[in-house]
Amino acid sequence: MPDRVPVQLGEYESAPLEPGHLTPRDVDRLHALQARGCLTLTRERTGWRLKADATVGVLVLDRVRVVIAPKFAIAGEQLMSWLAYTLGTPVPAMARRWATGPDGYADLIAAALVEECERLLREGVRRDYVRHRSVEPVLRGRLDVAAQATRRYGQLDQLHVRTFDRESDIWDNRVLGSALKAALGLTASPDLARALHGAAGAFPQAPTPAAALRALDRTHYTLLNARYRPAHTWARLLLRGGGVTDLLTDHGTTADGLLLAMPALWEAVVRRLGTEAAGLHGGHAVPGGGGVGITVRGDLGSASTFRPDLLLSLPGHDTAQRTLLPVDAKYKRYDRHGVSAADVHQLLTYSSGYAPADAPVSVIVHPQQGSNTQRSLQVRRAKGLLGTIHVLGVDTRSTPEQATKWIGSVLR
Repeated sequence: MPDRVPVQLGEYESAPLEPGHLTPRDVDRLHALQARGCLTLTRERTGWRLKADATVGVLVLDRVRVVIAPKFAIAGEQLMSWLAYTLGTPVPAMARRWATGPDGYADLIAAALVEECERLLREGVRRDYVRHRSVEPVLRGRLDVAAQATRRYGQLDQLHVRTFDRESDIWDNRVLGSALKAALGLTASPDLARALHGAAGAFPQAPTPAAALRALDRTHYTLLNARYRPAHTWARLLLRGGGVTDLLTDHGTTADGLLLAMPALWEAVVRRLGTEAAGLHGGHAVPGGGGVGITVRGDLGSASTFRPDLLLSLPGHDTAQRTLLPVDAKYKRYDRHGVSAADVHQLLTYSSGYAPADAPVSVIVHPQQGSNTQRSLQVRRAKGLLGTIHVLGVDTRSTPEQATKWIGSVLR
């Protein structure tokens, strides 16, 4: 099969495609991704135009390999630090050293998976008892009396038996074999492909990627399989295509890509940053964003609800009282332009619904590069202050631990 045509574009950017670049199967898959807000495919007079939304990663089509770079040029080591921080898993050493190049960020995830799998192989993969039914010339395990009577009619030259043997062909290992195979189709690096191929040969595979995902969803970790948790975390990300799950079918059709929704990833980062920063000063996150939230009723259709991405309960000046602080994550370049009117209205709604009436305060947290920044917006009316919005820019080149300490100092 000829090499796929490389297509490079950035987040929110577009690129032209020739008519022969896309097969009918590719068009169907791209339209399915478009319906989920990942990208936009439009027909033009000279071919196609593919536009990325707030999504980065790699998409492998029949004739084209699309690499979507983020609008923030984050180094590979830093991206893995933030992603691992969000997922609550350690950063593998190989992934930290892996250079982010034209092959895209999918190689970083694949490198993290292969290192965890190699660690499991060094330690010895888990084995468990697996039930088997077979026909043997001698008795092993337990005789299946019903099968012997109905299929052999009492003859004893061949015995229907049920055995329990300790094997590595269990779901904990099968999901890793399936994820390693999926990663092989994404990487363009020969060195990484060899490492993936070598690790994949040591793990059994699930019948389909969908079956592996179902097994991951059912997995409960105990002392027996707790060491599999980091490898399963990276496997889940690869098998889900970075979040695109509906393209996985029991017929073996996969998303063939790793697409990360950056706004959702940033929201997860901010939730953990804010929760840990508040904990440094006796605060905590309010589960569920504060109960029912702010609701709008009486309009056409169903009632709508406003909930901040994160609601913090912080100790006030009086230790017996606590104040609520709404925090919203914005994956926007607010280091280069002002806060939009829509976001100002949204944060004012949060502050009026959650913050104290005498101190209506809310917080926006956005990513940026270079240094951490802080500025405050005062929204005034004729009778005085309507609300204050603190705009915090978190330096994505710093470590999550450094960002946590800085946000904690601001909240204090």
